[in-house]
Amino acid sequence: MENVYFKGSVCHTNGSLPRVGDKAPSFNLVSPKLTEVSSSDFLGKRVVLNIFPSLDTSVCAMAVRQFNKRAARLDNTVVICVSMDLPFAAARFCSAEGIENVLVASAFRSPLFAQEYGVQLIDGVLAGLLTRAIVVYDETRQVIYTQLVNEITDEPDYESALNVLDAT
Repeated sequence: MENVYFKGSVCHTNGSLPRVGDKAPSFNLVSPKLTEVSSSDFLGKRVVLNIFPSLDTSVCAMAVRQFNKRAARLDNTVVICVSMDLPFAAARFCSAEGIENVLVASAFRSPLFAQEYGVQLIDGVLAGLLTRAIVVYDETRQVIYTQLVNEITDEPDYESALNVLDAT
């Protein structure tokens, strides 16, 4: 369990992020087209997991836009934006915003994702949603970067997450 904050109020997660050097847990998520998005779909690729509460908040939407803009320059890398939003909402958001360089995926049917990555909020006003975090892993699924954003209303550190990819 980790402490994070929402507008200064402490909240707790259901576990901890994988550590750098760990093998990234497998996952199965749902795409806006209601198809499965599986970690096995990205074997041999580097993966950035942009995890957040909901596309319906300004900071979460900004993070998706920022990763969409920055992902275009990444070689052999996929950015997956993960929340508990329903796939229909994600499809509307991506269509309205012109999101084309990242994948959005829902964990609404995937309690194992939240459990394995330790990112589900278990109390506070956002209980049941995912907290804000970044997990980056390499082609062998070895975790090379993590960030659990302390204040959920803050944006993640895009530069640090992407700089680790430039170094590998």
